[in-house]
Amino acid sequence: MSLTHPPGTHSILLPLWVVVLSSLAFSSPSFSQTPTPGQAGEPYANMPRIAPPGVQIGTYLPLPAGAEGPPINATKGYRTQDLGKGLYLITDNIYQSLFLVHKSGVILIDAPPSLAVHIRQAIAEVTDKRITHLIYSHSHKDHIGGANSLGFNGPIIAQEMTRVALIKARDADRPIPTITFKSQYDLTVGGQVLMLSYRGYGQTPGNIYIYAPAQKVLMVVDVIFPGWMPYRNIALAQDIPGVIRQINEIADMPFDILVGGHVTRVGTRADVLVQAEFMRDLVGASKAALQRTTFGPTHNPADQSNAWAMADSYMDRAAIQCVNMMTEKWATRLAGFDAYIWDQCFTMQESIRAD
Repeated sequence: MSLTHPPGTHSILLPLWVVVLSSLAFSSPSFSQTPTPGQAGEPYANMPRIAPPGVQIGTYLPLPAGAEGPPINATKGYRTQDLGKGLYLITDNIYQSLFLVHKSGVILIDAPPSLAVHIRQAIAEVTDKRITHLIYSHSHKDHIGGANSLGFNGPIIAQEMTRVALIKARDADRPIPTITFKSQYDLTVGGQVLMLSYRGYGQTPGNIYIYAPAQKVLMVVDVIFPGWMPYRNIALAQDIPGVIRQINEIADMPFDILVGGHVTRVGTRADVLVQAEFMRDLVGASKAALQRTTFGPTHNPADQSNAWAMADSYMDRAAIQCVNMMTEKWATRLAGFDAYIWDQCFTMQESIRAD
């Protein structure tokens, strides 16, 4: 990144994190002087070239080719993709929903708020049949919060823990499921089959696998992000070891197309294997960084009695090592690496320490 200076000064080339941290500090004193408590000071040694959280990135890394998907129709605000034998994807290239046409109607899977306004139109472009069933992949509002706006009053199917979560939420946008199951539920209607299964705790309680055997399409939401980094903090997963187990489990399942609920395209088995590889590397880098990092002391001796300061310094320095170890291989391989790699390292390190 080249800096432009006023006339009479010199133009220099500095790493992005130095540039931004310097601007945020507003000429803050270094630790060789008396620091202002709580104020930004000198960066840690060996800071990654990837900007840390709370620091504005000037220009994000370009998206790798593997992250690209078909464009949406700018006029309509969505695109529909035929996945075969009556199964269709609806997406705005951020969120994804599915619908399956059967002899007497349509099964809808998820209703993200951003897509809900388009769902009936997208279905009408394919069939004049009405929605007969709605399936919730899990309880999160960003995937089913458009359900109420559909005006649907038929059966809503979900895993029993999703129903518990929605009763607790008391959210009118997410109607309570009317049919629930514990581990397996096969929906057979109008010549079509969907196999719903719950494989245990992972990203969130009640998050299910939805498999269309005739089409060989598997939908598992918020676990696999084809071509992309997982969303921050490993997609806000509540059970990191559970997510790792599920990624490896998905890799062995009999599907041709994987629908992850997010980003610009559907996935393949190769995408699952790439994410499994990324998670293995993240675990390895996190463990190595934790082992190599010494606990304390902090920069300022005055902070030695502050246990949280000691812990913060330790985790910061461990995360720096993790980010540096991950950058060379993954920065240009998965989209969004620079947006969330710090979050992933912090999250994985805490999981290793706690889980």
